[in-house]
Amino acid sequence: MDSLKQRLTDFSLEAHDLYLNHSIPILEEPPDPLQFYRDWIGPNRPCIIRNAFNHWPALTRWKSEYLKEKVGSKVISVAVTPNGYADAVNGDRFVMPEERHMTFSTVLDIIEGKVPHSGIFYVQKQCSNLLEELPELKDDVEPHISWMSDALGKLPDAVNFWLGESKAITSMHKDHYENLYCVISGEKTFLLLPPTDRPFIPYGVYQPAVYHERDNGEFEVVDQIGAEKVPWIPLDPLDPDLQRFPQYSQAHPLCCSVKAGEMLYLPSLWFHHVQQTQGCIAVNFWYDMEYDIKYNYFQLLDSLSDITT
Repeated sequence: MDSLKQRLTDFSLEAHDLYLNHSIPILEEPPDPLQFYRDWIGPNRPCIIRNAFNHWPALTRWKSEYLKEKVGSKVISVAVTPNGYADAVNGDRFVMPEERHMTFSTVLDIIEGKVPHSGIFYVQKQCSNLLEELPELKDDVEPHISWMSDALGKLPDAVNFWLGESKAITSMHKDHYENLYCVISGEKTFLLLPPTDRPFIPYGVYQPAVYHERDNGEFEVVDQIGAEKVPWIPLDPLDPDLQRFPQYSQAHPLCCSVKAGEMLYLPSLWFHHVQQTQGCIAVNFWYDMEYDIKYNYFQLLDSLSDITT
């Protein structure tokens, strides 16, 4: 077992030496599909792409006045938490946000500080909510990223809309999607770790629960009785407890800021933690690669890491 653990550690170090960058590279224009697959998708390397969606009307239209006129009366799903952490470990629980339904205008008023409120609000429902809840806005963006769709030979499985407060933080996790994340306004800060750092990233298994706001404005944590326990990362990469998780000191996190008009290519199974500026708006495209050879390879690494912990 010790030998396997050492090989996984060596593999991570070799990956960083051989092909992973010490910072996130920037492409100044949209790539050729074949070149993008060869240089970025295949090696599973993230990058920031500029000038990829300058032609989208959303970049100039998606201001408060336009959005209220276009979709202000639409009722959408909003995640609400007491501390900004949705889908995150809190003590011995994996706590999900309280999901509320309210008009888009109300959400904008809350984010703009025009109405008093308790809790942190984030439009983050990841079920192609741009197309399902806000179809009136779909003509302001493209239905897919053509060069990515050509590179993968498929269309995206979901197109998601994101809008939130600066205190809304996405806890560290990984997805099985190839992700193109497009910032429309504001700025997102990503902390990224490659799948090869999995041996250094701690996991636990937690009772799932949800936040619920009481009538007095205080939040309680309500267990989901009968639900299966959830594997999740208990570590905060912004303030890692190295006494509790000493192996994380061997990880190699990368940090990048994605500004308005920029796109982040986030490869499948990269761990990521996300912060944002107040009122930041973004759209992302998820391409499901669950049965791709690359996905299966890193899933094997994930399983071996579990064995050694």
